[in-house]
Amino acid sequence: MKIRKSTQVAVGGLSSALCLLLMFMTGMIPFATFALPSLAGILLIVVVVENGIQTATLVYAAVSILSLFMCPDKEAAMMFIGFFGFYPIVKGKLDKIKWRPLQYLIKLAVFNVAIVCSYWVIINLFGLTEILEEMGTFGKYTLLVTLAMGNLVFLTFDFALSRITYAYVHVLRKRLFRRVQ
Repeated sequence: MKIRKSTQVAVGGLSSALCLLLMFMTGMIPFATFALPSLAGILLIVVVVENGIQTATLVYAAVSILSLFMCPDKEAAMMFIGFFGFYPIVKGKLDKIKWRPLQYLIKLAVFNVAIVCSYWVIINLFGLTEILEEMGTFGKYTLLVTLAMGNLVFLTFDFALSRITYAYVHVLRKRLFRRVQ
């Protein structure tokens, strides 16, 4: 299905606005540090499908920069910048790897590097050391257990992202753009 250029521009603009709205809401909902950045990233699926990877990357960059200034929860902003914003863009490329064990090994490596780097930035550049204090008295083992659980949640997120993409392309897209062609 081919859609007009004006519709593509509108999709990019609306996706950017909705992503920013979700990121702005992280300050109002205390437990949304991970949920809302992941929802904002899921919105980028529409941009990837309708406009391509280059436009999705521009939307990601714009939302990333603006969320650093506008988002009250800097940890949530870094989660979007460090992982949830770019992963839906690169997921399609990673899914093209034919050998499944290698595909999941690379996906897990991308996730772990992204999360470790994001938290390094949060702790060392933003100075949010209270995140380490929240880990409790188990010290380094808490970090390892948290990262292991994060890997399980990531695999679930990856599976859900695949299903959401399929549902958008095969069901929702036809309904949204049936009159706009």
